[in-house]
Amino acid sequence: MSDLQGGPGALFAIGGAEDKLKKRTVLQEFVQAAGGSKARIVVVPTASALGPDVIDVYRALFAALGAESVVGVRPENREDADDPAFIAPLHDATGIFMTGGNQLKLAGVVTGTAFGRAVTAAHARGATVGGTSAGASILAEHMIAFGRSGATPRQRMSQLSGGLGLVQGAIVDQHFAQRNRYGRLLSLVAQSPGLLGIGVDEDTAAVVRGSHLEVVGRGAVTIFDGTRIKSNAHNAKRSEPILASGVVLHVLPATATFDLQNRVLLSYGPQPPAAEIAELAAAEADLRKLAKEIAAEGVSPRYYAERKRREDRRTKATRSAMSIGAGESRPEATEPIPAGADPDLPDRTHPEH
Repeated sequence: MSDLQGGPGALFAIGGAEDKLKKRTVLQEFVQAAGGSKARIVVVPTASALGPDVIDVYRALFAALGAESVVGVRPENREDADDPAFIAPLHDATGIFMTGGNQLKLAGVVTGTAFGRAVTAAHARGATVGGTSAGASILAEHMIAFGRSGATPRQRMSQLSGGLGLVQGAIVDQHFAQRNRYGRLLSLVAQSPGLLGIGVDEDTAAVVRGSHLEVVGRGAVTIFDGTRIKSNAHNAKRSEPILASGVVLHVLPATATFDLQNRVLLSYGPQPPAAEIAELAAAEADLRKLAKEIAAEGVSPRYYAERKRREDRRTKATRSAMSIGAGESRPEATEPIPAGADPDLPDRTHPEH
């Protein structure tokens, strides 16, 4: 949950098509980061071609997830984006959410205007800023305006425009696996190796806090690191394939955490409770002690394992004998055993014919 007095807020780059009907994991995380029951969210649908319906959808969703208030603000041009009436709701927002649609339109209206500066200022004071699809791409310093799909990186495959710059040193692409956008993101990394390529799958969010990126949702976040790339991007012609050798690939599922500054994986998978970690450490210490004792005696650990198996077999046999001695019938017996007879000897009470 964001504390508006504790520095910059979280950034949510959502890959589009986030679940709105069932678990709504990504949207739930956004609301919690924006303040939970105290969240005051501003929805910005400038990129969308839909009318007021898109605001109604997100208003209902965020309200159902517990937000205190949800309002829509839709600047349609740069004049609107410099109008104080459009900017005022951002001043008290704890969360700002930009919808999907035409990302070039969103950049053309928001970047370099008072509205864009107000979004940046809100983030700096602690508001959570996020977006889905086009709203995710504009978070980065350099935004993909448009481009072609395909797995092979090619020259002139995509075009960049300016973004808000809230995610520094990176390019964010969305609908990544679903629309096969590997090639266009890799082509941009080949042309600008200093930038990280971040591809976000649908119903998935790359959540950035400071220099750390955490993955939330159903899909994965793919990262291309071109720090040591070898490429021919500088002389590839027209739409020729681009050489991209030495790129470091990271495919990060939910719970994975990545250091954007040092470009390394930090952690992945659920972390066990502290008490469980302490118990595991104690058990490991006991095993190490036992191993040392065994080594000191010059006896193989297999000896102790075999000895334990023999002891278990003797114990089982003893318990079985005690049960029989107490009067329990053996499974194979079909007739009562006369008193005083030895159960392990033939019955001699009746002469054989």
